[in-house]
Amino acid sequence: MPNMDPKKCPMPSQEPNVRNKNFQEVALGYTAEMAVQEAQRCLQCKNHPCRSGCPVDIDIPGFIAQVAKGDFAEAYKVIARSSALPAVCGRVCPQENQCEGKCIRGIKGEPVGIGRLERFVADWYRENVHAKPEKPAPNGHKVAVIGAGPSGLTAAGDLAKLGYQVTVYEALHVAGGVLMYGIPEFRLPKDIVQHEVEGLKELGVDIQCNMVIGKVLTIDELLGEYGYDAVYVASGAGLPRFMGIPGESLNGVYSANEYLTRVNLMKAYQPGSRTPIQHSKSVAVVGGGNVAMDAARCAKRLGAEDVYIVYRRGMAELPARKEEVEHAEEEGIIFKTLTNPVEVLGDENGWVRGMTCVEMELGEPDESGRRRPIVKQGSEFELEVDTMIMALGTSPNPLIRSTTPGLDADRHGCLITNGPDGLTSRPMVYAGGDAVTGAATVILAMGAGKEAAAAIDKAIREKYEQKK
Repeated sequence: MPNMDPKKCPMPSQEPNVRNKNFQEVALGYTAEMAVQEAQRCLQCKNHPCRSGCPVDIDIPGFIAQVAKGDFAEAYKVIARSSALPAVCGRVCPQENQCEGKCIRGIKGEPVGIGRLERFVADWYRENVHAKPEKPAPNGHKVAVIGAGPSGLTAAGDLAKLGYQVTVYEALHVAGGVLMYGIPEFRLPKDIVQHEVEGLKELGVDIQCNMVIGKVLTIDELLGEYGYDAVYVASGAGLPRFMGIPGESLNGVYSANEYLTRVNLMKAYQPGSRTPIQHSKSVAVVGGGNVAMDAARCAKRLGAEDVYIVYRRGMAELPARKEEVEHAEEEGIIFKTLTNPVEVLGDENGWVRGMTCVEMELGEPDESGRRRPIVKQGSEFELEVDTMIMALGTSPNPLIRSTTPGLDADRHGCLITNGPDGLTSRPMVYAGGDAVTGAATVILAMGAGKEAAAAIDKAIREKYEQKK
């Protein structure tokens, strides 16, 4: 008999006024008893709509059924057939818009806590099972993956399971991509990311860090003298956008990319860090997505008294996950919505002292379908801040496309592919994730990695069958 409680089992977490002063994980995770109780809310309905909402096609009813029985090891095996990063996805996926958004239980109550259960299973397995995976028999073919973020790691894992010799080339000094530099420790502990990376290495994936493709090596060299049969470009979107307003070059103006990289990857919050960061009194974060929430919550933990989210639309239009907005509000972040900066103000020493803003109102919908923000005449005011963080989105770095002849990109710098398989304008060069879509979610990048891995395998097999 299913558990018909209309609400999810609550997630234990740190108290807001405790957690906003530390970088330890906010959500503490389910106990085994909580996980079984929540899994028993699943109706095991006939059509499995939850599964259709998962970009990597996890057998969600299958793993939940095992959790409901208390067989957590088997539940992990079900998840691992589709996902290389379950502990990550259980923490950062926007489940409310994907699997949980399609859950039947959500019609007359709250959906099953699929993400919370995935996180529990992955954490349980990491803590209780230490068997190493079997390396598949090699098939004699080599694939290069550019970028060790979620898309690249997913493609690498899937290809390794098929017997390919996979080398991942990562520009930074550590694998993980945005999982390491973009998402804060309090949302995604870095030792969990590295545990997932180690699992891929045990499958035989070779990860080469400090390798900037386009500088150290080119794609043509990888396909030529290095003998790779195919290349998958998963280099992400790390080029920040700015507003183009006066004063953006003042000291104290950061891109969210720089700010979060200093905090997350370089551990600037730790005493004695070799990568310093400004300890601000009053911070404005411009933007309304998950990255803006992450930057604002980091600033609060670094000791800022006032942290503002400055967003030109209203609270209802914030693109960030509802959970992230709620956590930010609980931690004391101030939301100044229907507000837009028009100038950054500096002091006599070239440091930020404030910004001039205008109030906005919402007009008719624009091409994105959202109501277009319009400036209220005569509404200018000054907001006193000493730090400004621009969280306006990112686009792909031009290095790879500028060093690879014949590799087509659109006007935003995103690589052009011929569909979900990820094939670019260059034969045997595939691409996916943020390098193709621009900044998006971890799970969508992983889905692209899975699609590309399957397409690469098919193309290589067909190529060599024709030669026989």
